[in-house]
Amino acid sequence: MADLVLELAETVAGVGVKTSYGEPIDLDGTKVVPVALGYYGFGAGSGSDDSGDQAGGGGGGGLSIPLGAYVGRAGGEVRFEPNLIGLILVVTPLIWVTGKALRWVIRALKR
Repeated sequence: MADLVLELAETVAGVGVKTSYGEPIDLDGTKVVPVALGYYGFGAGSGSDDSGDQAGGGGGGGLSIPLGAYVGRAGGEVRFEPNLIGLILVVTPLIWVTGKALRWVIRALKR
């Protein structure tokens, strides 16, 4: 089982930036580089029960949310064009956590 985990780790070790930035694409003379928020995880385990039977398992998963693209225009101008739906998906949990934290701080200050 440990060998499986090591093989998975070696396989995904080089992903890094490739998960966030896609390959540049040329669209009618305009360079576009897609940007995404991506993460992945893997897990595995093994053990035995009271009767001595060995058991094991593993799994993995990942997610990629498109955030937008860097668009290069003529004259060397580059700008980021956001994907609003992707940005809302990323910002919503941050706003929720910030609201909860502020609520906790305000309650603590009132005491």
